[in-house]
Amino acid sequence: MLNILGISRFIDLSFTIFGLEIPMVVAVGVLPYPITFICTDLISELYGRKRATDVVWMGLLLNVWVMFILWLGGVLPGTEPLDPATGELIPDDAGRLPVYFEVRTLAFGAVTASMIAYLFAQWCDVQLFHFWKWLTGGRHLWLRNNGSTLVSQLVDTTAVILITHFYAQALPIIDGDALWPQLLTFIASGYVFKVVVAVVDTGPIYILVGWLRPFLGIARNEEIGPGEDPVVAASAARY
Repeated sequence: MLNILGISRFIDLSFTIFGLEIPMVVAVGVLPYPITFICTDLISELYGRKRATDVVWMGLLLNVWVMFILWLGGVLPGTEPLDPATGELIPDDAGRLPVYFEVRTLAFGAVTASMIAYLFAQWCDVQLFHFWKWLTGGRHLWLRNNGSTLVSQLVDTTAVILITHFYAQALPIIDGDALWPQLLTFIASGYVFKVVVAVVDTGPIYILVGWLRPFLGIARNEEIGPGEDPVVAASAARY
């Protein structure tokens, strides 16, 4: 549902600096999305690369499941009247199909765009996070948090905007104006917003890691590996 609502309204956050107007138009769905990168960074830091990658694949499978249910709901016989000549659904006077099929069409585009972007961006985030962690010997959490997120957010934003436009045709493109400058504005706007959030979330990342490591009984530079129970590890650390 958030995928659908997320591309159904765009927010104008444009501002002016020294008389120069800076356009910034972002989709509603962009607002909560940066939080997912905080989650994968926390999982990468505390549970390791494999657990973080598993979470990314689980998110992808859940999106595929949603797509399957939407498809199945459309191919099973319904109660809507059909055109006797073609056997197809009858659109209303405005040319719209029943609400379910209108929503499904929009959802297919939104979920497809978000799935592809999510897979590549989160994969980049996890790999880069561990690259920076290895390079710095586990020091400088701020570097791996921002160094991984800033690159992966660019991948995510570019993929979402391009797929949403060319596949779902869901961007508020102004007819008659050049296409690519508009697309670049959407990409730049979404990316700048995510960069700001990434920088702001550095503090919460430090706070959460600083609290969760003692709580889970994990020493610095250690991770809870696959098959280990964090509750048991935390209990052992306390007693």
